[in-house]
Amino acid sequence: MRFALLAAALLGAVAAPASADSPEQLFNNNCAICHQVGGKGVPGQFPRLAGRVGTIAARPEGRAFLTTLVLSGMSGTIAVDGKTIVGIMPDFSSFSDDDLAAILTYVEGLGGAGGAPFTAADMKAARARPIPQPGGMAAMRNALKAAKVIP
Repeated sequence: MRFALLAAALLGAVAAPASADSPEQLFNNNCAICHQVGGKGVPGQFPRLAGRVGTIAARPEGRAFLTTLVLSGMSGTIAVDGKTIVGIMPDFSSFSDDDLAAILTYVEGLGGAGGAPFTAADMKAARARPIPQPGGMAAMRNALKAAKVIP
């Protein structure tokens, strides 16, 4: 019985809610595997976030895109920094609104451009909108790039 209680306590400690982590830890633990520490990306493979997300988030349609992106994920072909990327980003819809807002705010500030922080209310509003399939997100992103919302 003591072993079961000890195991349950240890498992509970390991499975602590992600919101106990700092925004940087949340990013590093969940996003940096692709986008790299500091959001540097890998040219031609994973988009650079540093210095780009702040520009995207500066416009309402860009903020809406970012909140939808983390809920939907994305698949397809995009161009970033003059390089074509064909890939898949998973959705993070299972994350709490607070954690997603913290990650987006952290990424928005990478590269020195920080705007209004993302909030749990922003994420709740995004969840209330229709969420496109991942392939639809690539098309939405490409349209926003053509409109100069996305660099």
